[in-house]
Amino acid sequence: MRRDVPAAVDRGRYPGAVTPWELDAWREAALGWAEQGLAAHGLRETGERKVRLRPWSVLVRMSVGAHEAVWFKANPPASAFEAGLGAALASWVSEHVLSPLAVDAEQGWSLLPDGGPLFADVLNRGAAGPHAWEELLRQYAETQRTLVPYAKEIEALGVPSARTRALPELFDRIVEENTVLDAGDRTALRELRPRLVGWCEELAGTGIADSLDHSDLHEAQVFAPEPGRFTFFDWGDAAVSHPFCSLLVTARVARERYGPAVLPRLRDAYLEPWTEDGPTARQLRRAVSLACRLAAIGRACSWGRLFPGASEGVGDSGDAGDTGDAGDVASARWLRELFTEPVL
Repeated sequence: MRRDVPAAVDRGRYPGAVTPWELDAWREAALGWAEQGLAAHGLRETGERKVRLRPWSVLVRMSVGAHEAVWFKANPPASAFEAGLGAALASWVSEHVLSPLAVDAEQGWSLLPDGGPLFADVLNRGAAGPHAWEELLRQYAETQRTLVPYAKEIEALGVPSARTRALPELFDRIVEENTVLDAGDRTALRELRPRLVGWCEELAGTGIADSLDHSDLHEAQVFAPEPGRFTFFDWGDAAVSHPFCSLLVTARVARERYGPAVLPRLRDAYLEPWTEDGPTARQLRRAVSLACRLAAIGRACSWGRLFPGASEGVGDSGDAGDTGDAGDVASARWLRELFTEPVL
């Protein structure tokens, strides 16, 4: 590994979070692997590394030219599947994902090309608006529909299974394992369970098959390399579940940016490709409401995918300084969301 490459380290709001970056042996092995991956493509580093450390990933921007970059990503053990999933997605839906330059599925390491401008940056500079969201969601829905036949293969890669009919059992497990729910929360959640079972049965009965749910789809998880074209990335929170669960996070961030009036347009744009599968528009809209409520279970599960030991000093909503286990604190917050009316 080259030791003369300068590195700027960004810890964001998580100065105390533990990641494997602090381990000399891990850092040398990971960056040595990344350098070998670059060399295999005839690339070499030409400038400073920019390191982004978070409780859920290590991300290193490696300059390979005056204006080009390659990204090394390392996932925690619980989301190490992202590396292998990325390679598989590149063979199934290449037009909508990044094609990795190298993957070590066992280690959870990926070497990724630069995807161009973030959709968030495009929005922030006023170069796109709600209509771009509509096209993004159509393309995302088509991606999910394409992936329906691969659901079992996706699970075989280690992607968590949160299938619609199995959500009550998953709910039971995360409620039981959570260490910060108080007695009142537990009682209320247990009393909610029969309704939750009914929601799952109704949603499954709509006839939309389970597929890949990104689970955290927002404008900073999408590249917009050119107008009308979108690349989806950062699959570390993904699960095989009801595809409509993806709209929970998307709808919340869109509502924050544009207000609630935009949501029916975005929902209907997303649903447009699904009308080919048989359900009526009314049935599909009802399914969105059910899925947006049940998606809180998947979000609760995703907070268990931190680096071991990374939870100290990381609290609910990602704020530093709170006490308790970060995963359980955030998971409990999402479980309480089951009591609220869905955003759509």
